[in-house]
Amino acid sequence: MRYITGIVIAFFLAGLLLSKKNKSTADKLLSAWLCIIGLHLTLFYFVFTGKMLQFPWLLGWEIPLPLVHGPFLYLYSAALVNRLPVNRKWTLLHFIPAALTYLYLIGFFVLSAEQKIFVYQHEGRGYETFRLISLIAIIISGIAYIIWSNLLLIKHRKAIVNQFSSTDKINLKWLQYLSFGIGAIWLAVIMGSDEVTFTVVVLFILFMGYFGIKQVGIFTESVPPKINEGSRLEVPVVAFQYNQPIKQSVEPEVTIESVFESSDKRKYSRSGLSVDMAENLHKELVQLMEREKVYSESELSLAQLAKRLGVHPNYLSQVINEKERKNFYDYINTLRIEEFKRLIVNPSNQKFTILSLAYEVGFNSKSSFNRYFKKETSKSPSEYLRDLNIVEQE
Repeated sequence: MRYITGIVIAFFLAGLLLSKKNKSTADKLLSAWLCIIGLHLTLFYFVFTGKMLQFPWLLGWEIPLPLVHGPFLYLYSAALVNRLPVNRKWTLLHFIPAALTYLYLIGFFVLSAEQKIFVYQHEGRGYETFRLISLIAIIISGIAYIIWSNLLLIKHRKAIVNQFSSTDKINLKWLQYLSFGIGAIWLAVIMGSDEVTFTVVVLFILFMGYFGIKQVGIFTESVPPKINEGSRLEVPVVAFQYNQPIKQSVEPEVTIESVFESSDKRKYSRSGLSVDMAENLHKELVQLMEREKVYSESELSLAQLAKRLGVHPNYLSQVINEKERKNFYDYINTLRIEEFKRLIVNPSNQKFTILSLAYEVGFNSKSSFNRYFKKETSKSPSEYLRDLNIVEQE
């Protein structure tokens, strides 16, 4: 019964995704992948139960399908983190091994029904070398695409801390578990345990469908491309002038300060951001944080903050990295922790719970607040309050 359940769930979730409004590329890929999984499960079920002998024209079609799941995992991951190639035709290259396998199997497909059944009943007699090569290809494909997908997710996590102040909903940790799930399925297939294989596949489908449908858009805002060296970009000016003349003496005095200033100029010249621009932008940033406390906006992103300051996000990111020695995520969340610490010592705020104050300063979950508070103070929020002799509110 669970075999039929897995097949029904796969096709149901695929239809559910297709019915979504404003479907993303990731939604379409996941829907196609679920259809392939449903088809694979159906064919595998027929072989496993012996019913395939009633439909000999279907024999062999399931053999190349394991070579399709790795590419779908990678492409789905790439779509979620906005890393698909501009020319989508290149993505078809990932399916060449499966296509070549189908081409090789043409000789098998044209056999009579009796011959096909004979091959299946005698464990692939006449195709022993092909079965060995196919198994090796499946193992290599599985390992390679799991590693490739995880490397993509590692890069993604490094990238989002420079773009977003809250990453709980977009860190895609569940996708890493998904890749491990595929590994577990392949391991079960290689070990020849059909019972375990079907059980793992059904759980895999439920997990993938739940998180795939639940997944929010990550780069819903347009993230500007990186600035190449030597390129020029016109940036709107809000509160400071970029074109101020720089006076230089004919023989400037060489001091320790001038050496560091020269180093800074070389550093900033690569992006088109001058030392003066960086200083002014940092000053504007600090003033904005002190004046408007924009870090308390739970979904604050680098793009939104740059828009308020009237600068290119890459410039703002560079200034935060260089001046604060932090990425955007750490910078904003450090300010949130400092604001929490300021609020909690105020007697009028001690009637509120820790969580309500955490939300007030911009955190959107208890887990993210506790995790970052511990990182910043080496104490849990409760321990911190006890050290201040503040009674924690329930």
